[in-house]
Amino acid sequence: MSGTADIYTQTSLQPGKLELLAPWLQQQDWFEGDAADLERVGNFRFVDPDGEVGLDSMLLASGGRVYHVPVTWRGAELAEGELIGTLEHGVLGTRWCYDAPTDPVYVAELVRVIREGDTGAAMLNVEAQEPMPENTVVAGSGVVPGVDAQGQVRLIRVLDAEHEDTHAARGVLTATWTYEGTEREDVLAVLR
Repeated sequence: MSGTADIYTQTSLQPGKLELLAPWLQQQDWFEGDAADLERVGNFRFVDPDGEVGLDSMLLASGGRVYHVPVTWRGAELAEGELIGTLEHGVLGTRWCYDAPTDPVYVAELVRVIREGDTGAAMLNVEAQEPMPENTVVAGSGVVPGVDAQGQVRLIRVLDAEHEDTHAARGVLTATWTYEGTEREDVLAVLR
């Protein structure tokens, strides 16, 4: 397991995560939903080894499709990276939200999880000091020793058979979760 992510469940977020993401999602060519009906149907976390950057992955449903939307949360602006927006966290203050594949901390941790066959982080409710239940279990496939995986990673943003391209994959990140009463297993990222 790749560490423990601290989750604040009793604090305010202004705007809320989905409210922050909605305008950005509508500008993405892979998003065909309606940002007005966004619903978070799954989530998982990775942990920054330096403890500075929040690595937050959400599965969002809209318009009959499910989207994989990982973001990073930072306490200061990132020189490079695609800024989604900012929000005010009741405990942590201003947080800058970035599209995760444009944040080098997220990319390095995603590649590590896939290569090492690791899993997502445990989540801890900070206020109650209790573990939170997992609704999405992710695992890296590992990479066979001697296989040349160049570290190029591609996210799968739309979770359906049409978009699940694992051609030339050296390793993958998969999610097991339940949606509308059906257990699913989806490939979320491919390492080439």
